[in-house]
Amino acid sequence: MARTYTVVNQKGGVGKTTTSINLSAKLGEYGLRVLIVDLDPQANATASLGVERHKLNTGIYELLIGTGNVNETILHHPRYNISLIPSTVNLSGAEIELIDLPDRDKRLNNVLTPISDRYDYIIIDCPPSLGLLTLNGLIAARDGVLIPVQCEYLALEGLGQLTQTLHRIRQNLFPELTIRGVLLTMFDGRTNLSADVRAEVQKFFPEQVFESYIPRSVRLAEAPSFGMPISVYAPDSSGAKAYDALAREILLSDGYDLKTEKKHG
Repeated sequence: MARTYTVVNQKGGVGKTTTSINLSAKLGEYGLRVLIVDLDPQANATASLGVERHKLNTGIYELLIGTGNVNETILHHPRYNISLIPSTVNLSGAEIELIDLPDRDKRLNNVLTPISDRYDYIIIDCPPSLGLLTLNGLIAARDGVLIPVQCEYLALEGLGQLTQTLHRIRQNLFPELTIRGVLLTMFDGRTNLSADVRAEVQKFFPEQVFESYIPRSVRLAEAPSFGMPISVYAPDSSGAKAYDALAREILLSDGYDLKTEKKHG
């Protein structure tokens, strides 16, 4: 059964989609079967893999409301060795439509559970909000949530609200919900601010901050416009090396022997 991680932070621009795409691509390079779920109506993860969402007939929206077929919806990208459940423009209305459906907060989990055995990892990219779509993503996070935190002063303000939300979900809906790790993004080692943010985040999440961090990088910002993960667009860049370090840290923690895992490609 796949390890399922949900990438979440209600603040936008912190690197959720960048992390979902580039971590998944790196896991794929190590020969693992990876499925990305684009749960964001903005469909940035879908676009970042070069998929034109306006040409799609079905996506995560149809699966959530029960009119889609998961086998017909999943797209496989052999070059990157990853699969995708894409987002389409229809998803923008899902928050309202899900309210009246049974198991409205477990719809995504119900979609993913039957196909979990096909993958080693399922990575869910949430929208920058704490609405019903994100709630579905959290309920489906069987193995925990990944929280990207931008190394800027205001980025810390939303962490309290997010942790309160996670606590309420544990109390009322999903007691097993855990934080898999907190990832510092847009880190600039030349500034005191990044070091200060790291220290504050480590106080907030003792023993849960990844050793790996993602540097501020022009190449990382450029890669989505070319429909490529950073490991393909600029494989020798600092961003590519950082996501490789994150993938290795997660794999080792999850019990994989990297000496036996083969890089794909």
